[in-house]
Amino acid sequence: MNRIRAAVIGVGYLGKFHAEKYASISDVELVGVADSDALRAEEVASAVGAHAFSDYRELVGKVDLVSIVVPTRMHYETAAFFLDNGIHILLEKPVTTTVKEAADLITVAENKGLILQAGHLERFNPALEAVRSEIIRPGFIDAVRVAPYKPRGTDVSVILDLMVHDIDIISTLINSEISSISASGASVYSSEPDIANARIEYVNGATANITASRISLKSERRMQIFQKDAYISVDFQNRISAVYRKGEGESAPGVPAVSINEVDVPQKDQILAEIQAFINSVRTKSPPVVTGEDGKRALEIAILIEEKIKENQLLLSPKI
Repeated sequence: MNRIRAAVIGVGYLGKFHAEKYASISDVELVGVADSDALRAEEVASAVGAHAFSDYRELVGKVDLVSIVVPTRMHYETAAFFLDNGIHILLEKPVTTTVKEAADLITVAENKGLILQAGHLERFNPALEAVRSEIIRPGFIDAVRVAPYKPRGTDVSVILDLMVHDIDIISTLINSEISSISASGASVYSSEPDIANARIEYVNGATANITASRISLKSERRMQIFQKDAYISVDFQNRISAVYRKGEGESAPGVPAVSINEVDVPQKDQILAEIQAFINSVRTKSPPVVTGEDGKRALEIAILIEEKIKENQLLLSPKI
């Protein structure tokens, strides 16, 4: 495979960025962009020098891989179509609406020898990558991800919209089966939970506390990872990381000394890195950085959290 032929399916806010990144890569030909909004497709296609399609099915035979950036409810149908036609896919998060749909896509991709990469973009955040080698057997992780309300993304709950990023990262870092989940949340502006908190306990003894909100007055995306003799701070938004480690001696009587290492975080284009990793997997036929199984695992945990919240909401409902 020499020059890879690519397309982007769905060119709303995020899909437009995908199109721009593919167009910037020298050994990739961005064949086209597809969107049900023909005017939007034309606008983005014109900007990136590609063809516009209102029906993504017309791309069969013209492309080797696609980014799928359509609303979540359309993920399964769209992804299944391209996999059935032998085309590699980068599928935005959450991968599907049900765990069974995700499992079906994984099976098809494996049977056909195709790459299915889940679009968990924060895996490529340089603030996390800068300290990844320092994270060893976390005992407790606290994650906060809050943002102002935006109509975009509210076709799903805040768990599947925002919290799923941290669910994926924490699942990878702790790498253990879950023993229990407790969760609470509330719907404020939409019909789905807009603010939520989950506590996840793992078989290996680790615990995670995760908070997500899309009704905050500010944006914040941070994670603190606690382990023996150290804790690691990751600011995903401002791309600042630090490692606080128990040092030698005492800073005061009875108080351990602490060494602080503010880690140098390089500049990085996350979306470009995600797409380049996808292309590399296609070229080398190697497993993607974020596999379909990773996407399915994050989805499964997110759905369990949603179910716990619904249980609590039923308990709070007034009795008639």
